Amino acid sequence: MTVSRLYHRGNRELQTRFDSQRIADRLDETRRHETFSETDREIIEGAPFFFLATADDSGRPDCSFKGGDPGFVRVRAGNVLEFPDYDGNGMFKSLGNILVNPSVGMLFLEFHGGGRRLRVNGTAMVVDLPNGTDSDPGAKLLVRVTAEHIFPNCPRYIPHMEIIEPSVYVPRPGYAPPDPLWKSKPDLRDYLPRRDRTPGGAHD
Repeated sequence: MTVSRLYHRGNRELQTRFDSQRIADRLDETRRHETFSETDREIIEGAPFFFLATADDSGRPDCSFKGGDPGFVRVRAGNVLEFPDYDGNGMFKSLGNILVNPSVGMLFLEFHGGGRRLRVNGTAMVVDLPNGTDSDPGAKLLVRVTAEHIFPNCPRYIPHMEIIEPSVYVPRPGYAPPDPLWKSKPDLRDYLPRRDRTPGGAHD
C-alpha cells in the first residue's frame, strides 16, 4: 500500500476497498498543484466567504466560517495567500489553533453559475496588524497561508444559491459596522473586552 504527499494509509485503505486508487492517483497527477493559477485566483479573490479547518496540538479539529467583501482573501505570491481576521467572539479558536498547529485546510465554494469548489491545504502563520491597514479596516491580525496542496473538486453537490445582500458587519473603509446583538446580552456584556463596552468601541 503506497502513500504519497496527498494520500495517507487511511485514504489508501478506502481507495483499495472501493477500487478508486487509479482515479485518485490520476487526479493527484493532473489536478493537484502547488502554485495558484489564474482560475484559482479568480475563485479566491471573488469569494465573499470560505471555510477554514484547523486543529489544536492534540489533533482535535475545528471548522470556522470566514466572511468579508470579495477580495478580502488575496493571493500574494505563487503559493501564498492572506486574509484579515475581523472582530469575533474572542474565543480565537481558529487562530489559537494556528499558533500551536499551523496545518490548515481552506474550502472555497461558489453557489452560482456553474459552481466551482477549490481546496487549499497548507501551513499558516498569524501576523500582527497593530493599527489595521487601508485594505483591512477593522482587522487586528492577518493570517498568511503557504499552500502545499491546491486542487479543485467536482461541484456536483453544490446547490444553486444567490447572495441577497452582503453582511452589514463587514468592516469597510469609512464605515463602522454595528455591534452584533449578542454583545448586548445581559449574561455576556459585562464580560466583554473593555473596548467593546462602549458603543462602536469594538472597531476603534
